[in-house]
Amino acid sequence: MNSAENYSWNWERALTRAGIPWCTSDVPGYDGGQNMADMQTRGEYVTYAIRTMYAMADRKISTLGHSQGGMIARWSLRFWPDTRAMVDDVIGMAPSNHGTLDAQLLCTLPICQPALSQQAIGSQFNAALDSGQETFAGISYTTVRTNLDEVVVPSTNAALSGPGSITNVAVQNKCPLDVSDHLLVGTADPVAEAIVMDALNHAGSAQLSRVSRWCASSRSCPESIR
Repeated sequence: MNSAENYSWNWERALTRAGIPWCTSDVPGYDGGQNMADMQTRGEYVTYAIRTMYAMADRKISTLGHSQGGMIARWSLRFWPDTRAMVDDVIGMAPSNHGTLDAQLLCTLPICQPALSQQAIGSQFNAALDSGQETFAGISYTTVRTNLDEVVVPSTNAALSGPGSITNVAVQNKCPLDVSDHLLVGTADPVAEAIVMDALNHAGSAQLSRVSRWCASSRSCPESIR
């Protein structure tokens, strides 16, 4: 999906309400499938967005994305080294950092699109993304996943390791009864929102010890996007 479909009704409103400036990144000429095209091209647009927002802000910026969008900023950091000095946080909601078995299964069918094959476990894209090192010193990484993820399988493939401040957490680590799936954890899960906001509002990666809300209403929308 494009950013208007995925974020106009939730994250754009939440960030605006929190007083956090933002921009979104889309592939030009969106026709319903552009974000399933070659992710190397997608990464070029993300790199442009990082450089542009850094220049406008005159300070380090944060990246936030869901699924493939939660992973693609790492492509910029890996292959455009100048971006590493521009980024403070990389925050992924159910990110496909190390691929998914689902992509391998779907790519046995005629519906396999480039981004699907690239997100298959063991793909050349994944090998390139993780070559050298997964993370970089001076950057904070927060991955928020759900144990009930039916798209990134296994869900633990979202986790990262390496230099920098890193937090890998499932929403169920905070609220065991949270039933959010892959889509909800990136769009409407209040536990995920609280974790992401913690990462944005503090130095370093998110810390569960600072997150104290939403468990009693984990299936409802957080206040900030109502």
